[in-house]
Amino acid sequence: MSSLIPFNRKNRNVSNVTPTNPFNMIDDFFDDAFKDFPLARRNLVTDPFKVDIQETDNEYLVDAELPGIKKNDIDVTLNDEGRLTISVNREENVDTKDEDNNYIHQERRYDSMQRSLFLANAKTDDVKAKLEDGLLRITVGKDEQAVKDNSRKIEIE
Repeated sequence: MSSLIPFNRKNRNVSNVTPTNPFNMIDDFFDDAFKDFPLARRNLVTDPFKVDIQETDNEYLVDAELPGIKKNDIDVTLNDEGRLTISVNREENVDTKDEDNNYIHQERRYDSMQRSLFLANAKTDDVKAKLEDGLLRITVGKDEQAVKDNSRKIEIE
């Protein structure tokens, strides 16, 4: 029978041969097993739904994944500073007459979600939104008259 040398996957090197705590090895095993799981890296509080933003010469294209959401539950606003806000407010459909639902386990939740994005030079009067198959596509025109970049470098003392 061959002996096994502990391998630390986080640091990608062979760890020292001194005895290790078996509970740490179990924790490392489960951490390594689930680190590539798609939802493991996602923080649903700060990142409630995925958004892609593309920029062309004359418009922004914003795609938001909102599977199972109806268009009546979505609000899209664009303010004068160029802040685009996508808000979702789904209310739980609770029938108060039937209080004995006999749930063994319930995971489906309905909650509010919101994302705000800054789009420089956005035209507030040139915005279109369409929801199709769980994908919200927002097209925002760009104002060509606006200054492209009015930022300046700040010297650190």
